[in-house]
Amino acid sequence: MDKRNRRKIITVLFAVALVITVGIFIASLITTKIYNKEVHQDTVIGDSLFTTNDNNDADVSVRAEPRSNTWSKCIDYYNEGLEELNYQAYTYDFYIRNNTKDEVSDYTFKFTFDREVYLMSAWNGSLEIHQQMIGGEYVATVPDLREFNKDDFSFDTVTVDGETLIRMKQGDYLVYIPSTGENSMEKPIETYGGIVPGIIIYVPIGQDINGSVLEIDYTFHRLLLRDPLFWISAVLLGIWLIALLIFSITEIQYKKYKNIHEHDLNMIRESIETFTRFIDAKDPYTNGHSNRVAQYTKLIAEQLGFEGEELDKIYYIALLHDSGKIGVPDNILGKPGRLTAEEFEIIKSHTTRGSEILGRFKSLPDADEGARYHHERYDGTGYPEGRSGEDIPLIARMICVADAYDAMNSNRVYRQKLSREDIISEIEKNKGTQFDPKIADIFLKLINNEKV
Repeated sequence: MDKRNRRKIITVLFAVALVITVGIFIASLITTKIYNKEVHQDTVIGDSLFTTNDNNDADVSVRAEPRSNTWSKCIDYYNEGLEELNYQAYTYDFYIRNNTKDEVSDYTFKFTFDREVYLMSAWNGSLEIHQQMIGGEYVATVPDLREFNKDDFSFDTVTVDGETLIRMKQGDYLVYIPSTGENSMEKPIETYGGIVPGIIIYVPIGQDINGSVLEIDYTFHRLLLRDPLFWISAVLLGIWLIALLIFSITEIQYKKYKNIHEHDLNMIRESIETFTRFIDAKDPYTNGHSNRVAQYTKLIAEQLGFEGEELDKIYYIALLHDSGKIGVPDNILGKPGRLTAEEFEIIKSHTTRGSEILGRFKSLPDADEGARYHHERYDGTGYPEGRSGEDIPLIARMICVADAYDAMNSNRVYRQKLSREDIISEIEKNKGTQFDPKIADIFLKLINNEKV
């Protein structure tokens, strides 16, 4: 994968990760908002309501605890001439406790009486009172029962000893609405906090209201920091930022390395090209030969699937394939006539000379293989070692075809260059003997497609 494609993929991954993180954060906002709007409901009755112990398992616990009875009255609602005390006053404290890490933003509770009682007083919050009367239900809200004036309402009441009491029959109920005044501050209920509203009612002596039912509605105000999705998005964002920082630092370091690497490659390339010009300059008939062979070899390598730096490496090795000719005397290289057996051995020695020279070229691994084996033949009759088939390094088999083509396609001191048809014929004829058949076919295809 090249650098450009890798960068595109990484950019897409960063974008996708950021979208997912933002999506989770938005989801946390939505879920928190939905949660804060949700109305929770609980119903408490009997021993669960009239107890001295808080139910800490409930998110919001409610209990009603009566204080010691205080005073009694004779309530003669029907004017029957009753004189004996028949109703006892009770003060009921309603302990409402928040057992969660979230704030209770609002609440109300409905208290339905299981028998006839008389409502005397309540404090802090207001009461929405529901009475069943002939002709239907009468509902009215009393802001402060301590300042109740019966003339302002149409409640069923009775006055005893100068006190006005509101008659609540079985099934009648009140809704307690908490106060937000500065002195009471019954809402919101803080985390693990509580409030204690209360009422005073008269109950028949010897009886209780333990069968009454309390229904509470409440909503929470959850902070965004309390939502698990928020912390998931925060962690993901932190990871994303760290990854972005690492990627940015890596990119900066990579650019520095790349600049240094490109500078080094330019120096190597310029050095190699300068050296090959020295070689080619020894024989004016083969001037440019090394460069052309390198280009042809690179084309073959591309067809074999090589790319990137590996392709550059093949090009440079091919460029240096005749480096051993630097040690061959000019009079032999440029001799117009037939070479003697001794002179031909000297010419052949350029393969081993080149291998020895390039063997110390540590910046270009295997550079010596192209120089040493490019005159080996596929059938094993080449030099210097007589290797055959795939025992000959691949780079040398590629150079062998490219080198032979350029020799046939160039004017030499001993002959003119061959025609295109003759070159094709020679390559076809020498497949499997001089040339690797697969590489020869690749090169023939390049010729026919006019790429060389």
